[in-house]
Amino acid sequence: MNRTFILLMICVGMLIVPTRMKAEGRDVKVLQLNLWHGLSQVPGGYEGFIEMLDTIDADVIFLCEIKGGQNFIRQVIGEMESRHKHYYGETFDLPVGVLTKFKPDSITKCCTVPSNEERTMVKLLVTIAGHQVAFYSCHLDHRHYECYLPRGYSGTTWKKIDCPVTDEQEVLRANRLAYRDESVKAFLKEARKDCEAGRSVVIGGDFNEPSHLDWQADTRELWDHHGAIVRWDCSSMLHRAGFKDAYRERYPDPVRCPGFTFPAGNRKAEEAHPGNLAWAPEADERDRIDFIYYNASSPQSLSLKDCSLVGPSETVLRGKIVQTLTDDAFFTPQGVWPSDHKGNLVVFTVRKD
Repeated sequence: MNRTFILLMICVGMLIVPTRMKAEGRDVKVLQLNLWHGLSQVPGGYEGFIEMLDTIDADVIFLCEIKGGQNFIRQVIGEMESRHKHYYGETFDLPVGVLTKFKPDSITKCCTVPSNEERTMVKLLVTIAGHQVAFYSCHLDHRHYECYLPRGYSGTTWKKIDCPVTDEQEVLRANRLAYRDESVKAFLKEARKDCEAGRSVVIGGDFNEPSHLDWQADTRELWDHHGAIVRWDCSSMLHRAGFKDAYRERYPDPVRCPGFTFPAGNRKAEEAHPGNLAWAPEADERDRIDFIYYNASSPQSLSLKDCSLVGPSETVLRGKIVQTLTDDAFFTPQGVWPSDHKGNLVVFTVRKD
């Protein structure tokens, strides 16, 4: 075997090995968004939503506040098919649903509490790069939105109260009248089966509750927290169970990168329905209540690559749309923004262990 041939084989090998290594992993884009009453609140909202999906080209999409159930999903799938993008999707005619480019291993309903279809999650199992991943789409109970209590508003009537409530236990007692913590408990019970089966788990949706990571000592005097430090139940339970908050993993400083997802500074919505974006118009109600969490069966099987907010960089402060002056990462689609929430866009790398 001559020297030239040996050198040629070495060079070819050097090209082949990285290609094979790259093929063993797969980047997966995951998008999460609240559709705000089924895209009915913003003129041109449906068209803006479709343009956004086309632009982002996500692999898995968590949706909530769906109206029209499976008919809506079929319509969206048809729109994307006309743009040469094939999706599978399911809602079971619930207000939550999922779209995926991956052929599902299964799609099921789960985590219903307490026997209320509105509080059901949709679970998708898919195999990516030889590794099975469980994706859960959720929308937790919107009632008893008690992050308003420290801001001087009721979380049930959305009216001003005599003074802010900043005692953590009092806030949490009121907060637990909702079924959010029960939903997370049901999810963790179901997710434990996935973990035992060697699957990675991703959950995304509108949690209607902030994160304990955003209500600590460094933020107690910001955003009308009025000194409150609150270990919110849902995020704390997920954290203890080993789930990671994708946005906070990528941007750990809540002061520099608060990541507010609600309310979004949607100027088209404000033009159509003045004042409809603010529920506590005399307070700073900005918060991060939309999330994507993940738990890998091993650090090699699913890892976080990147994360950003999706939607307008503007937000709502004391009833007025203002520019967000933070270090948050935004992807702002060019078309009409369809929601009063911002979404989350996370890129994971998935590979077989």
